[in-house]
Amino acid sequence: MINVDVRGDTAIFEVQGWDKLWSFKSSLEIPLAHIKNAYNDPNCAIKWFDSIKVLGTSIPKIFRAGSFLQHGDLVFWDVHNVKNTIVVELEHEHFAKLVIEVEDPAVTINLLNNTINNSNK
Repeated sequence: MINVDVRGDTAIFEVQGWDKLWSFKSSLEIPLAHIKNAYNDPNCAIKWFDSIKVLGTSIPKIFRAGSFLQHGDLVFWDVHNVKNTIVVELEHEHFAKLVIEVEDPAVTINLLNNTINNSNK
């Protein structure tokens, strides 16, 4: 699971618990200007053959954490429970998007989208 916080003009995505080990990351700091959109994706499937693991851990239909090459883009995953999954689309970053599990998808999506919309004004 990921905790998301906004500090100034940066979104902090902090990896929790053992997922730091599985994903080889403890946190990601993304400038708000590089976040295009955040949306809920409870139908996000953790499939066996939809990506190539670059650095991380994947157990099909159970969890995925780390960096994966997916449809030609590098994507960061940290998902156990797909019902709490959000997608954060990025630009000008190492990752094209983050597919992450959060405690409350609606609250996190509102936080990110409202913050990036207000920072673009």
